[in-house]
Amino acid sequence: MTATRSLDYWRAQAQRLQPRHQAFIDGRYVDACSARRFECLSPVDGRRLAQVARCDHQDVELAVRAARRAFDRGVWSEMPPVARKRVLIRLAQSIEAHAEELALLETLDMGKPIHDSLNVDLAATVRCFAWNGEVIDKWYAEIAPTGPNELGLITREPLGVVAAIVPWNFPLLMAAWKLAPALATGNSVILKPSEKSPLTALRLAELALEAGLPEGVLNVLPGYGEEAGEPLAAHLDVDGLVFTGSTAVGKHLMGIAGTSNMKRAFMECGGKSPNIVFPDAPNLETAAEAAASGVFYNQGEVCTAASRLLVHRDIREEFLERVVAAGRRMQPGDPLDPATRMGAIVDRAQFERVSAYIERGREEGARLRSGGSQCRRDSGGYYLEPTVFEGVSPQMTIAQEEIFGPVLACIEFEQDEEALALANDSPYGLAAAVWTSDITRAHKMARKLRAGSVWVNYYDGGDMTAPFGGFKQSGNGRDKSIHALEKYTEIKATWINLDP
Repeated sequence: MTATRSLDYWRAQAQRLQPRHQAFIDGRYVDACSARRFECLSPVDGRRLAQVARCDHQDVELAVRAARRAFDRGVWSEMPPVARKRVLIRLAQSIEAHAEELALLETLDMGKPIHDSLNVDLAATVRCFAWNGEVIDKWYAEIAPTGPNELGLITREPLGVVAAIVPWNFPLLMAAWKLAPALATGNSVILKPSEKSPLTALRLAELALEAGLPEGVLNVLPGYGEEAGEPLAAHLDVDGLVFTGSTAVGKHLMGIAGTSNMKRAFMECGGKSPNIVFPDAPNLETAAEAAASGVFYNQGEVCTAASRLLVHRDIREEFLERVVAAGRRMQPGDPLDPATRMGAIVDRAQFERVSAYIERGREEGARLRSGGSQCRRDSGGYYLEPTVFEGVSPQMTIAQEEIFGPVLACIEFEQDEEALALANDSPYGLAAAVWTSDITRAHKMARKLRAGSVWVNYYDGGDMTAPFGGFKQSGNGRDKSIHALEKYTEIKATWINLDP
């Protein structure tokens, strides 16, 4: 997929777009039971994209019933893995065929550049559904080591009804990371997209039905967390809850899940990832470009954002200058322009939140090296310059809290042990990176960093073959890879006496 289209082309397509706006329950689009809707506004220019169904506990009840009926009938849960595989691969092919439409929805709804929506998000979404489809008829059960008179079978069964609550920063891709393995293993799913970016999820439901997914197996409930998300977490007939979002909301949902029916709950939450640069980094220019894109990509609205730059004192000034220069090349532009590398903040509330952190950094004594101001004011959207702070101490708010915006906090160090202590001085543990030519140092740092993903001389590496998730308050469970399939299944041990 390549964004070879022109700005005029994407603008024309945007004018013709008619997004789905109803909930999707039991194989059909329906209004919310209350008939209420909420405004879906584009952060690109403030235009109204749709008035979307505002689901609540009544819609949750209907969706759970539909999902349970489909699961109990076995139309999907008892379908042979090879048959489920065919449906998921058809769905992947359909997503690819509709890539431009879905990418445009993603950009208009969330504000990211169309180049990234098409070449990153859509490409990875296609890969996710295809990969999970391909793997499901190759995932073997086990036989326990027994004597000749017994047979121990260890098998996996789908959880049943799974609720998936996904964030607004990668709406379609995060939905795919949940839906593909949950569906591959035979579950029925209720997807609750963020109210900030619900449009691709609603279109995906239609494509899944056309690909052969039986009615009731996938349901999509747009709405607010307290009105639709919490009732899903609390529902006694939901067997599993998966979530990607903030740590605070993840903790809240885990509590609800635990006090309801002890449903399986897996949370992928926030991060404050350290990016550690030593003087012997193989290429300082490459490392600087990675440091900038690691925190400014997707407007900094990334859970793995490289928001803490730990740089050795000997190269601090040179390296920071390179990072600032790279940031200047990523200034926000029109998200519909294929040349744009940084788009709009998702909405006014998030823009004001990030702006407040920038002001807090100033108040606490950090030095603003570049950026920090609103730009493209006449667009009607929410655009913020790439922002770099230096002179940051580890105790400062901008060094401890997840900002979820294009704000980089630079902290200097001298010794390896100091860098490691600074990196681990966080309640989060999602990702980390190390830049060095010393293989021994790289191994030792990677081993001691308390993070679910560690990248060496790289930032944000990995693909569908490697698990993704965090340590500490970055959550539990893993997305991607075969490990993701495990959380959507229950293990059953069947012990047979062969000599009764």
